[in-house]
Amino acid sequence: MRAVVIRVSRADITINGEKGGQIGKGLLVLLGISGNDTEKECKYLAEKCVGLRIFEDENGKMNKGLMDIGGEIMLVSNFTLYADCSHGKRPSFIGAARPETAIPLYEKFKEVLKENGVSFVTGEFGADMQIDHVNDGPVTIIMDTDEMQRGKKNGN
Repeated sequence: MRAVVIRVSRADITINGEKGGQIGKGLLVLLGISGNDTEKECKYLAEKCVGLRIFEDENGKMNKGLMDIGGEIMLVSNFTLYADCSHGKRPSFIGAARPETAIPLYEKFKEVLKENGVSFVTGEFGADMQIDHVNDGPVTIIMDTDEMQRGKKNGN
């Protein structure tokens, strides 16, 4: 599972030409799900997003988390995070999960956010979406559960 986490001062989403949700200060999370992902990776990554300390404290240091600032999350599914561009010029998306696998994990991610008391809005799985956001910082973090698990095995 992969997430591009963007610290935002605001974000709003249009879904199939219709105004969707919006958030103020918080995180825009673009979520990619692979065919190998399970609820274990989903729970781990959702909790990692909620707990990231990437908001500034009174000394200008990134010491505060989402809940400390009363922030929100905009969660958007994004299968293109599993694009394989290693051959030719047209990306392959074979590594991305099929909807029958991805949708339940996307729903689980939302469930974990709710369990952690996070206010969030979402895109619509598989829809045409446009996201307007202000990247605050800019702070943009890429997380990949495969890489994170390898880091744990290596003692990091």
